[in-house]
Amino acid sequence: MLNRGVLVLNKSWIAINIASVRRALSLLYQGLAKVVHVEDNYKTYDFDSWRDMSEAASSEVVRTVHFQIRVPEVIVLTLYGGLPRREVVLSRKNIFERDHNTCQYCGKKHSREDLTIDHVVPRSRGGKNEWENLVLACYRCNARKQNRFPSEAGLKLIRMPQKPKWVPHIGIQLSQIKRVNWQKFVNTAYWETELKE
Repeated sequence: MLNRGVLVLNKSWIAINIASVRRALSLLYQGLAKVVHVEDNYKTYDFDSWRDMSEAASSEVVRTVHFQIRVPEVIVLTLYGGLPRREVVLSRKNIFERDHNTCQYCGKKHSREDLTIDHVVPRSRGGKNEWENLVLACYRCNARKQNRFPSEAGLKLIRMPQKPKWVPHIGIQLSQIKRVNWQKFVNTAYWETELKE
């Protein structure tokens, strides 16, 4: 229950993240957030008022020695008004996302365990860790390529690697939207996010 997702809104009520119940309750207790009660016309509650309101709840509660508190679905931060970073971070996860778990040499889709990240221009030949030089490769193609350029190994990229154009504008993938009560906030964030070239 403590690891379940809670939608986090910034102080402008824009969805920015999904936190665990544990983290959400911690923010609530510290006065850094308030619970948004979706069924009660979006009324907000601080920790004490949410705890008092939770006494009558019978399900989806966290019990402590002295009280029980209802698990929130949505919280709004009281101080933070920013938006998540708009730059796509160069990370293993994002390379897998960009390349759709597909070897960029043979074009076959694989499980994550059967793929490696390959430097198109090998590091020993000056290749760097950058979007335009990193691709997914299956073990077979990577072993064939070794420490050479693709053309030297008789391989050809199915598409040239580049920095993704998508932007993690709210830090939430649509597959993570598990609750109907979140949809309004995520839709608002989607439609109101500034479009970049």
